Amino acid sequence: MPRIGSIRRGQLISTYGVGAMIPVGDEAVMVAGLDVWPVAQPNIHEPRLERKLRVRGFVIPPASGDEERRDIPVVRFPMIYSCPSCRRLERHSFFAQPAGNKCNACGVELIPSRFVVVCDRGHIDDFPYFEWVHVGTPRAEGGPHVLTIETVGESAALSSIVIRCSCGKSSTVQGAFGRTALHRIKKCDGNRPWLRDRESCGQNLRTLQRGASNTYFPVFQSALSIPPWSEGALKLINRSWHVLQHVPDVSLEATIAGMRLAEGTAYSVQNLVDAVRARKTGDAGLLGDSANLRAQEYEAFTVGRNETSRDQDFVCIPVENPGSEVTHWFDQVMIAPRLREVRALQQFTRLLPASPADDPSRRAPLAATELGWLPAIEVVGEGVFLKIAEERLNDWERRTDVADRVKPIEQNYRTRFASMGRPPDRVITPRLLLIHTLAHALITQWSLECGYPAASLRERLYVSEPSAQPSMAAVLIYTATSDAAGSLGGVVALAEKARLYPALADAITRSAWCSSDPLCIEAEGTGVDALNLAACHACVLLPETSCEESNMLLDRALLIGTPQQPDIGFFAELSRR
Repeated sequence: MPRIGSIRRGQLISTYGVGAMIPVGDEAVMVAGLDVWPVAQPNIHEPRLERKLRVRGFVIPPASGDEERRDIPVVRFPMIYSCPSCRRLERHSFFAQPAGNKCNACGVELIPSRFVVVCDRGHIDDFPYFEWVHVGTPRAEGGPHVLTIETVGESAALSSIVIRCSCGKSSTVQGAFGRTALHRIKKCDGNRPWLRDRESCGQNLRTLQRGASNTYFPVFQSALSIPPWSEGALKLINRSWHVLQHVPDVSLEATIAGMRLAEGTAYSVQNLVDAVRARKTGDAGLLGDSANLRAQEYEAFTVGRNETSRDQDFVCIPVENPGSEVTHWFDQVMIAPRLREVRALQQFTRLLPASPADDPSRRAPLAATELGWLPAIEVVGEGVFLKIAEERLNDWERRTDVADRVKPIEQNYRTRFASMGRPPDRVITPRLLLIHTLAHALITQWSLECGYPAASLRERLYVSEPSAQPSMAAVLIYTATSDAAGSLGGVVALAEKARLYPALADAITRSAWCSSDPLCIEAEGTGVDALNLAACHACVLLPETSCEESNMLLDRALLIGTPQQPDIGFFAELSRR
């Protein structure tokens, strides 16, 4: 099939990943499963993330720009199209050849169906037009059925879209988007067009607009490259780890010499042998689950890493003499002029974004079989790491009024999990809401100060329960893209003594006022499942690419206080400066 369009590589692990629909001109296609991607071997490695996701590596989505080479394959979806001239409503194959998109009878461009149906397990199918018009009538009755679609009247309402059948029956699409509208009409038959198969399902279906945002929610995981895996010989062996991990120790020297891995590098064969043995030991202990990944990164930031070579993926140094105004609020301020993040697409959901409370069956697979790799991109950028003053934080979160402020969100979080028959995956603490809201306030302010779009900055939260070891209370704000708004030095420059405190003070002052006040500051529960308090689009909500909590678990009152409790905010004295 010839190339029909183009998208950025980063979109192939986010907005337009496997199973997502992409509008291309007058047509619509869906990104095909990984089974048919033109990929030979993984070309990105991040040991800690590989261990977590149980794969042997990651693949940058291929993009050749050459029409003679294969790029990302797609399948046609939806399959139902209509002709704007004769108004016929049929499968695309009825109208045109597979590579064309014109009505054979009228010669005009066809239009893909505006509506699709999805279920909670990630399946997707064409809207059942016949069943909608012929409720309870088998297709075999009444002779041939020719469907047409037309818009009557001058409005764009669903009541103006009429589906007619040659048998005489007709119906508008009004009501098709109700939660129970299709329950009596059709159940899900497990269609997975991205994998070209079907599986047993039987779930209830929901009607959605083809271009609606809730037809696709990517589920991706990420990890930062940290020492020792981010540098030296350990970094060099990553590319061949799928082979070296299975080689006995007694054969390592001969294998590495035969593969010529040390040639053209600053390392000897023995250096690489030692690195392989070290990584095998690390795989058995250091690498672990997602909680450990964050704890490892937190330790790396608090310890820091000076630059010793130009091929390091992690450089982190303390800010010299940040000033008493800053150390009053933060125990540690670190700048990371060089960071590498690997983001991998793992699965996807439909209807609702993925949640820790989900049944695993909600998450749709990217391939029909386990391939040992996942699509991913690597981002090289910069960031600032801020560790909240621990003694001051402990005193603040022990206060009764602070704990009472957080209780409604904690209860709503438990209710969310209980509705799915699962215990909550964590405790919602004051420090989590405080640090998360602070990150949003700083990203908004820094985007104005350094010229980055807010969507090009991203948060990475390091928060644990107060009794946990290590006790984490910090945030990394870093560049989330490596294109034109990538690593330009603007973020790390904001950590300079002359700029950090003024930016912090301005961020807190800005958070003290919202154009939706007093409704916003007095809100008792906003956002998805009422998991926010004082937070809205006019104050602290961010673009989806910037927030790792889907714009939930936010409350700016914990930053600046409320009219009734002005001192409840951690930074209350800054907000009144």
